[in-house]
Amino acid sequence: MARGWKIGLAVLAAVVVAGGAAFALRGQIAVAAMERIFDKAMAPDPYADLPDGLHVGLCGSGSPMPDPGRAGPCTVVLAGRQLFVIDAGAGGTKNLALMNLPPGMVDAVLLSHLHSDHIDDLGELMLQRWAGGGRDAPVPIYGPLGVDKVVAGFQDAYLIDRGYRIAHHGEKVTPPSGFGGIARPFEAPRNGPDVVLIETPDLKVTAFPVEHAPVEPAVGYKFVYKGRSVVVSGDTAVSARVEAASKDVDVLVHEALAPNLVAIQNRAATQHGRANLAAITHDILSYHTAPEDAARIAQRSGARYLLLTHIIPPLPVRALEGPFLGDSRKLYSGQLRVGHDGDLISLPAGTDDIRYTNRLTIFQ
Repeated sequence: MARGWKIGLAVLAAVVVAGGAAFALRGQIAVAAMERIFDKAMAPDPYADLPDGLHVGLCGSGSPMPDPGRAGPCTVVLAGRQLFVIDAGAGGTKNLALMNLPPGMVDAVLLSHLHSDHIDDLGELMLQRWAGGGRDAPVPIYGPLGVDKVVAGFQDAYLIDRGYRIAHHGEKVTPPSGFGGIARPFEAPRNGPDVVLIETPDLKVTAFPVEHAPVEPAVGYKFVYKGRSVVVSGDTAVSARVEAASKDVDVLVHEALAPNLVAIQNRAATQHGRANLAAITHDILSYHTAPEDAARIAQRSGARYLLLTHIIPPLPVRALEGPFLGDSRKLYSGQLRVGHDGDLISLPAGTDDIRYTNRLTIFQ
């Protein structure tokens, strides 16, 4: 017994010494880790760890409601080596960088509609794409009618800063011709066909109208790359057009609002005389989709994976995801995930694989 006791003490002492040494060297360890992170972040090909295919991720899975764990609405699609951002919610641009999907490499932005929470980071995204990428042409920004006014407004707001950046870094780093964005408005009539925005031998991007009245127009998007497919619903109530676009799609990224949890917000607002918030938490039910309804849409359409985003209300603890989903898992037989910032679903070309990772955690 004495021998075992002495061995135990020796092991404990070794652990304490090792822990003390690690604590003393914590700064050096942190710097070494930082060097590895930035080496990976600055690599010539940030997509080197991703197979050729279609990838869809969440640079922001939240809503206008404050949520410390979620940026505003922002979805990213990587088709081969072309990078697209759908909606530019607050904090989304920083998340793109943290996901090692550099804002400077964004090829186009697509806005689903012009609600403030979907455009409030657009100025920052345009700036980071220009300055971080040394671009000599503005980023194309597709969107429903009115997108030209939004783009022009952000460009005006950033015009003074444009001058500062050029004066400080020079025209080689920040080419004056690359500043801002170029609006590409399109119409998507409610009873019209899907609108083709981009079509190449490998990639097709289409837009279709959704149900977000009184917000008109509002659209969703579909990406098809080398046989793999993704639909992004945008903000919408239950929509037949989303369901039609999602026929046999690999991944459906759909917004979700849980009426049972929003009701808690509504009751609290009513009880405490917060009339405006009581009205808002009542009104938002009419133009969003319950998780169970999104599950029904995914099931009927044959979508293989359902990724929920634009999460309303905030879910500060994971234990709330069950009440948020309700019976969704019983209604949908495919893979289902309550989205979080950094989530990335990969669809390698030439396969039926669906792979999940989180691009934020790999850099933490």
